[in-house]
Amino acid sequence: FSLQDDDEQWMSLRYDLTAPLARYVAENFDKLPKPYRSYRVGPVFRNEKPGPGRFRQFMQFDADTVGASSVAADAENCMMFADAMEALGLYEDLPDGTRKRFYVVKVNNRKVLDGVMEAIGIGGPEHSGTRLTVLRAIDKMDKFPVEEIKKLLTVGRKDESGDFTKGANLTVRQSDAIISMLEYDIEDSTTKITLTSGDKRIEMPGGITFRLPHMIVADKDLHQRLEQNSAFNNGMSEILSLKHVVRTSGYGPDRIRIDPSVVRGLEYYTGPVYEVELTFEVSGDDGKPVRFGSVGGGGRYDGLIGRFRAEDVPATGISIGVSRLQAALTHLGKLKSTKPVGPVVVTVMDQDKIADYQKMVTELREAGIASELYLGSAAGFGAQMKYCDKRNSPLAIIQGSDEAAKGEVQIKDLVKGGALAAVAKTITDREEYLKRQAEVQYAVKRDDLVAAVRKALGI
Repeated sequence: FSLQDDDEQWMSLRYDLTAPLARYVAENFDKLPKPYRSYRVGPVFRNEKPGPGRFRQFMQFDADTVGASSVAADAENCMMFADAMEALGLYEDLPDGTRKRFYVVKVNNRKVLDGVMEAIGIGGPEHSGTRLTVLRAIDKMDKFPVEEIKKLLTVGRKDESGDFTKGANLTVRQSDAIISMLEYDIEDSTTKITLTSGDKRIEMPGGITFRLPHMIVADKDLHQRLEQNSAFNNGMSEILSLKHVVRTSGYGPDRIRIDPSVVRGLEYYTGPVYEVELTFEVSGDDGKPVRFGSVGGGGRYDGLIGRFRAEDVPATGISIGVSRLQAALTHLGKLKSTKPVGPVVVTVMDQDKIADYQKMVTELREAGIASELYLGSAAGFGAQMKYCDKRNSPLAIIQGSDEAAKGEVQIKDLVKGGALAAVAKTITDREEYLKRQAEVQYAVKRDDLVAAVRKALGI
């Protein structure tokens, strides 16, 4: 969401927490330990179409490592993603002892696609806008079929409402090359990479082997350009290294999987990119089942901090959409919604004793007990009890003129009172009922208020 102020200066609502981190690191670079690990949480805003669990304002959680160039830092992020989803219970243990997971962390490397874009002639700073359009188009592969992605890569796409999205104006040959590279599959091996279809194998440094798609093999010029592209080769090597780390650490492809369609839409990513997708189905706007989709993503952004200081600094991080994740957990029944315990409420039985009642509140607060004075305009006792109920208050403190004359206060246990009300009709013994009623509301000395409240709250 961007707008201009009265002085025609552009302003934007914060769209992520990564750019602010980059500025912070740049400003405090010499003071920070390197690598610098940090996490943060806060609201961010996206001008996107809302959907199931997807909001224009949402809470985001970030974790980043700054100053580490090793791909092991990216592997750690992917494993942290998987561990977080596991800790939240996004799985089901099956009778046969296996575990069905409702998430997968998908990993790719932007250098691979960068190499392809260089090979088809859209490398260099003069084509930066075209490359960004291409990335944004590919980032929609989980929403649109391939034919619609091809429109976004070439002439543009008009949706059902008539809105037109401008395309990247690639040729059919360029578009087909990009689409073909999004369909490779990496075998579960630490010694080779295999791309599906095509017959041409290429040996890369370190003994890595992969197949090029048939479309690229058939285009001799494009094939040669890609075979000799350093970004492409480096990206493939990094994918293999990351996969080796996570597999050796015990994370199988059911938890962390290489997926070439993951590119992440933001321009500042420079290497490995990843996102965590929830794989269970929900009903879409048309009532048809759809996957819940992504609840977080991240990647390496080695050039971002360099925009704010004279040198580039390696960095990598993850972001989780907390609001969207909360919606997913609620849908799966993994998140129980319980009202938080409210404050102890000191009721007002005599307006002339407001100062005395406020003193009670002060004493309770100084003892670390959340409490407040009833300040509503409805002075009746019934209205005050309704207020306590809406505040989910555990206790109400009552002192009328009779209690004040005796130097006492009444403590009304609203939790026990609610339980007694629920079973009152089933209690036939009068003595038992009176005994339980005495536990709900009772008198204590005014000087013993704090101690009595502590006892009632079990603290």
